[in-house]
Amino acid sequence: MKKIGILGGVGWASTIDYYRAICEGAGRFFADRGAAAPLPVPPITIESVVQAQTRALRGRPGDEASWAAFDAVFRNALLTLERAGCDFALIASNTPHARLHAIQEGVVMPVLSIFDATARATAATGTTQALVLGTAVTMQARNYANVLAEHGVSANDPLPEAEIAEMQAMIDEDFYGGAASGAQDRLLRFCARHAQPGTAILLACTELPLAFPDHIDDVSFEAGGFLFVNPSAAHAAAALDLALAAERAG
Repeated sequence: MKKIGILGGVGWASTIDYYRAICEGAGRFFADRGAAAPLPVPPITIESVVQAQTRALRGRPGDEASWAAFDAVFRNALLTLERAGCDFALIASNTPHARLHAIQEGVVMPVLSIFDATARATAATGTTQALVLGTAVTMQARNYANVLAEHGVSANDPLPEAEIAEMQAMIDEDFYGGAASGAQDRLLRFCARHAQPGTAILLACTELPLAFPDHIDDVSFEAGGFLFVNPSAAHAAAALDLALAAERAG
């Protein structure tokens, strides 16, 4: 099995879900093949950054230089995973992926993109429209829209700044550290205002799937009359597939 590097801490609750999903998925894979307990899991190293620090270091849209300190924190974490012997890494967070082009400069180890895994999962639902929800950075950027377009899916234009601010506040107040009571209702009300019929709603912040604990590992699911795609689950599943590539081929 290939060794996985997880860059976590943004936030810690979703980092736990990545680790658990990969390990449980590996367990099911080997159990189905008659392996004896304890069931094998891929070797994994986690490098956890401090979200209070990275949030303060966010730059300004369109100003590359303003992101230098933010990029450096994540780049150094990836280099730590590279030195730990990881065969590839994934960042257990959507927001830094908007900066992946700069973050991975000088990193030789492959970094598995959440955009690619999510776009494939979204196209697999059969939809041609997507609504991207996440942090202000994710919702203001067009990274998801550009990759989704390659798979025949159109994403919404950025929402008004007031709506983006409301979603950011929802993530900070209701989801960071675990979903609070009423978080699902608040999220569904937001979706009702912005999602057209037939639209796949991308829960493109790794905390947002916590609103649906019964679907935490489902790549896509329906709830409250909406179709959702869980980028975190798609990303973790893609990492497991890559880690187990030799075992699947054998």
